[in-house]
Amino acid sequence: MCTNLFYMNFDLIKEVVGFVQQFMEQNEDKVLYSNDLQGFTEWINASSTFSYEKENPDWVGKELGRSSDSVINTLLIRMGRYAKTYSRSIGNSVFSSQDDFIYLISLKTRGAMSKMELIRHNVSEKSSGILIINRLILNGWAEQTTYHKDRRIKYIQITEKGQAILHEHMDEIRKASKVVVGNLNYSEQMLLISILSKLDEFHDSFYRMQMDSNDLLDVVYKKMN
Repeated sequence: MCTNLFYMNFDLIKEVVGFVQQFMEQNEDKVLYSNDLQGFTEWINASSTFSYEKENPDWVGKELGRSSDSVINTLLIRMGRYAKTYSRSIGNSVFSSQDDFIYLISLKTRGAMSKMELIRHNVSEKSSGILIINRLILNGWAEQTTYHKDRRIKYIQITEKGQAILHEHMDEIRKASKVVVGNLNYSEQMLLISILSKLDEFHDSFYRMQMDSNDLLDVVYKKMN
């Protein structure tokens, strides 16, 4: 009996220690709570409230029959526009749009890619993607090169100048990313990453099929039902 009680208490202690560690990681900069018992208690209460509210959220028009699908679509569009607005402050407009540094980051992390590989990786329309790539080349941030085994294959790669401009403004890019995440705590961020990753994986599977836009909506809708 005593042994079972010890293990029960030990498991409880481990769970409490885990919560304390999570609280300290999330509250490292003391943004929301004080790093003491009172702050920890407030964090626990807020987390419990969030767990309930995330299962029973309210939204404008819910009582009139507005669907969750409609709300999610609207919120995703709004988040994208907020992010675009913040990105305009990066480098005092040295970048024409956030796509400039997003494409550069893609080239830096993934290496040289063909134009279409780069465009598809960033889920862009072909016409707008070509404009972005041409702009990067014009600024000297990227260059077009040929594949040594087949001179007909063209690749886009980041230049030293592109690396430098990216390095120069990386702190601002990180700041913009942090601002977009806003007041979400660590647990909320992890939950959002999980949900958005699942959603991205679903849509990416159809995006890679390169279907005609006239057929895409019906094909995906039928797949869901």
